[in-house]
Amino acid sequence: MTTREHIIYTADALIRDKGYNAFSFVDVAQIVGIKKPSIHHHFPRKTDLGIAVIDFHIKGLEQIKQVSQDKTALAKLDRFFSIYTDIKDQNKVCIVGSLSTDYNTLEPEVQEKIKKFSDAFLTWVTDILKEGRQEGVFHFDESPRTRAVLIIASMMAIVKLSRLTGEKDFSLIKKTLRQGLLK
Repeated sequence: MTTREHIIYTADALIRDKGYNAFSFVDVAQIVGIKKPSIHHHFPRKTDLGIAVIDFHIKGLEQIKQVSQDKTALAKLDRFFSIYTDIKDQNKVCIVGSLSTDYNTLEPEVQEKIKKFSDAFLTWVTDILKEGRQEGVFHFDESPRTRAVLIIASMMAIVKLSRLTGEKDFSLIKKTLRQGLLK
């Protein structure tokens, strides 16, 4: 892993653990084991680092979509749920959930980039639901976009809430959301 990648991974972990406004270049430098000026060499401003973290997630989503493009809608939906299972297992929150909390204090460039990622993620889940409905596998009354928003919002919330209520609630909500589409 390059120093630049290590900085991005560290900033991502800090954002999803503490929030965007709760970490500094000093925190990143201490974890990575470099001096603060080395971070500025790669990312002159915190804004640049924030954008790089979101770009990392955009690239990850594109890779997930690419790998699962030939799979069934149900397999794609399960891949979506596995993202949140991984987040929960890491005791983190998703990047959208974390940055939306700090949204009003983010620099406009970071706001724009997180909106872009959020839109791409919502479009992906909406497309999965459309595909599943066309395959006759998913059944729901509202528009695919509305159902996608409900599913994403529920998963974002249960990751946070299950920190207090436990794994059982996380698993129950995930299972209920999935089964609710199959009726």
